[in-house]
Amino acid sequence: MHENLVIIPTYNEKENIERIIRKVFSLETPFDILIIEDNSPDGTAKIVKKLQETFPDTLYIYERTGKLGLGTAYIQGFKWALEHSYQYIFEMDADFSHNPEDLILLHNACHHVGADMSIGSRYISGVNVVNWPMGRVLISYFASVYVRFITRMPVRDATAGFVCYSRKVLETINLDKIRFKGYAFQIEMKFTTWKYGFHILEVPIIFTERKEGSSKMNGGIVSEAIWGVVKMKLMSFFRSYKRTT
Repeated sequence: MHENLVIIPTYNEKENIERIIRKVFSLETPFDILIIEDNSPDGTAKIVKKLQETFPDTLYIYERTGKLGLGTAYIQGFKWALEHSYQYIFEMDADFSHNPEDLILLHNACHHVGADMSIGSRYISGVNVVNWPMGRVLISYFASVYVRFITRMPVRDATAGFVCYSRKVLETINLDKIRFKGYAFQIEMKFTTWKYGFHILEVPIIFTERKEGSSKMNGGIVSEAIWGVVKMKLMSFFRSYKRTT
């Protein structure tokens, strides 16, 4: 078994899923893939299962009953990764907004440079976002500024969804205590990793808005992030972040 696992949550990604899987498997660094599939009515799971015939030892699928939230999808994937002894666990979107070739950059940051978490960052070297309307760029950018202001966490792209975790980070965090389900989940995982004193490294990437399928962003997700960050910071005063290893 390989040491690297890429977790890709999916809901209605039939236009992208085969291409993204084949692209990841074409990389020089070997990665396994776990698809967390939320009962897509468009047949995404069927495509993945067909591809398992071609990639029987490196492509896995975990099917859920419906749309249960991005955060719970990743938590499910993290637990699966730990059970199957992976050393580096990656989060990535299915829609090519994250360039699969940048997985190698994130892997190098952890495996060779020694980071415990590496983040594919849109804002560590300017604003590297393609095909977003200016309004959305500003919302995303200032959301990260807001998170830094409230939490004091030195991460420039706190809402980034392109991340590599070393195994020890996911073993240390009590995954059952992670509360958020939407994009605020990304903030909570980074904040908790930072509070435990792990080494976080941001790697510059270019984020490209999806060309196929539809975005899953909505107002409830934004609201959770705004108010959730304040609550998360307040609750952190009553928690211990002592590492046992």
